[in-house]
Amino acid sequence: MNEATVPPAASTILPAGLRVALVHDWLTGMRGGEKCLEVFCELFPQADLFTLLHVPGSVSAVIERHRITTSFLQKLPSAARTYRWALPLFPLAIESFDLAGYDLVLSSSHSVAKSARVGPDALSICYCYTPMRYVWDRFDDYFGSKPALLRAAIGAVAAQLRHWDRRTAARVRLWLAISTVVRQRILTYYGVEDRDVEIVFPPVDTSVFRPDAAPGPPAGLASGGYDLVVSALVAYKKIDLAVQAAIETGRHLVVVGRGPEAARLRRLASETDGPGRVSFAAAVATADLPAYYAHARCFVFPGLEDFGITPLESTACGRPVVAYRAGGALDTIVAGLNGIFFEEQSIAALGEALADERLDRSWDTAAMVRHAASFSRENFRAQVTERLVAAIGRHRSGERHV
Repeated sequence: MNEATVPPAASTILPAGLRVALVHDWLTGMRGGEKCLEVFCELFPQADLFTLLHVPGSVSAVIERHRITTSFLQKLPSAARTYRWALPLFPLAIESFDLAGYDLVLSSSHSVAKSARVGPDALSICYCYTPMRYVWDRFDDYFGSKPALLRAAIGAVAAQLRHWDRRTAARVRLWLAISTVVRQRILTYYGVEDRDVEIVFPPVDTSVFRPDAAPGPPAGLASGGYDLVVSALVAYKKIDLAVQAAIETGRHLVVVGRGPEAARLRRLASETDGPGRVSFAAAVATADLPAYYAHARCFVFPGLEDFGITPLESTACGRPVVAYRAGGALDTIVAGLNGIFFEEQSIAALGEALADERLDRSWDTAAMVRHAASFSRENFRAQVTERLVAAIGRHRSGERHV
């Protein structure tokens, strides 16, 4: 086990010699959670990192530089593709890690990482993206289309996981929730005291996403001539609403992303009648994304999300967002400042919003950029550090509320 140190900028406020373990559900790609983990890795560059599964090279060099310990799930045949089917084994896998020698265990969790066993004197803090969606509030979104017998079997497993998930939540002393809606889920599902759950919004990289990042639109697109979706193509994201609404209202929608819904969405686009059209771009490098954002007419955000970084990336690039009024969007979208809302997840409601003449007015780009800057990586790092310092101080003084 390595003794964690912190960068010079933080070394004067975080305790010296702190033995730190980072715990993350799995390392299979750089998504929003991994971008948060990257900041934790920068705060504790010598910390040990524990995860159920690691696909080497799938995450940033900052993360890969850490000593990474994986669970027995790493040995599954074709583990990178099959690990989700090992869901019933996740509790056993996360509890198999020996974290007895650490002072601080900082978990980065949307599944089971928060339930890692820690030593009796250790402080466990969880940065929580959400309690497990597929066993709590999103079971039907993940498994509703499965055959009845398989769905029933998965439902029985989910019931057991809910019981385990709630019981092991007591291992965490302080929760840092990514949004207001996630904070409420933690309080509801885990029975946590209100004072033990704080909100720290995830970061957007404002050094990459900015209005002047790209002088012209991507090849084949006209500036202001298309609406944009950037998303994993999975059912609960409701990209089908965006596809149908765009076609029916005569808009050109560009969908950037890949996922299991890709083929169905392409079929839906070809079968929907209307004057609009949809283009798909499966593979777009992060460096090229600012051009898509900065030259779109608007960004479309039709799902109910835990938080949602992409609307802030659009805001940072100076383009408004059309968002479903629910979930994490309520923390990031200010009507009239960086977007407009629609009230229900229906083709008609989204279509009406896309046709709203307010989208074609002149938006205050400078105000949008300032708004996005409040969610910057630097602010995220500072807020996390502030919470850690306060929690460690209270823990060492023996206070129950850390």
